[in-house]
Amino acid sequence: MGEVMIVTGGGRGIGAATARLAAGRGYAVCVNYLRDRSAAEKLASEIGGKALAVAGDVSSEADVVRLFETVDRSLGPVSALVNNAGIVDSGTRVEAISQARLQRMFAVNVFGSFLCAREAVKRMSTRRGGRGGAIVNLSSIAAKLGGPGEYVDYAAAKGAIDTFTVGLAKEVGAEGIRVNCVRPGVVRTGIHQASGDPGRVERLGAAAPLGRAGEPQEIAAVILWLLSAEASYMTGALVDVSGGR
Repeated sequence: MGEVMIVTGGGRGIGAATARLAAGRGYAVCVNYLRDRSAAEKLASEIGGKALAVAGDVSSEADVVRLFETVDRSLGPVSALVNNAGIVDSGTRVEAISQARLQRMFAVNVFGSFLCAREAVKRMSTRRGGRGGAIVNLSSIAAKLGGPGEYVDYAAAKGAIDTFTVGLAKEVGAEGIRVNCVRPGVVRTGIHQASGDPGRVERLGAAAPLGRAGEPQEIAAVILWLLSAEASYMTGALVDVSGGR
């Protein structure tokens, strides 16, 4: 049986770069998306091989279950999960953050990763008859820096992903599943458009020790490495890919 990967939020940015690289290395890839059907289907068509695009809101339990069942039928049991789907909001201080914003931030960035990992573990775990597998969660260097004055809620949600990664890795390590986390710095993706600060990527990128923002392909390369046999003795790791920040 071939390797099957699900990339949540896979239609653009880091997710799309990961899907492309995975397909080139022989994975059958499911590109999950929320709204931009044309972009996801175009990507699935471009990467060819065994690829499909599946709509679904990762914060919806019903959508997540349907996503994994669709992959079961079309590609086979998942062996690699990339929990990439995430959102940010406009920069603001904590005193101005509404409950509705908090609920949305944690529903997508935290609950979605839990739900997808739950369904992946059900299929990967050797205790449940699976063949093992690997999960990579996408956090952010903001979890370490805190996001003051901009995205403390986003940073806190990503901090939860860090803890989730460590806990799940310890929980399922003996069941053939490795769980690691990538914490990107400022990367040139469309997610920053939601911040209302179009110059943010270049400004913060220039402040990194490497003097520039990252590219999606650079993050994807680390994700694929963590999923590969070359990282076979790594689990519970938080890997910063942030230009030195």
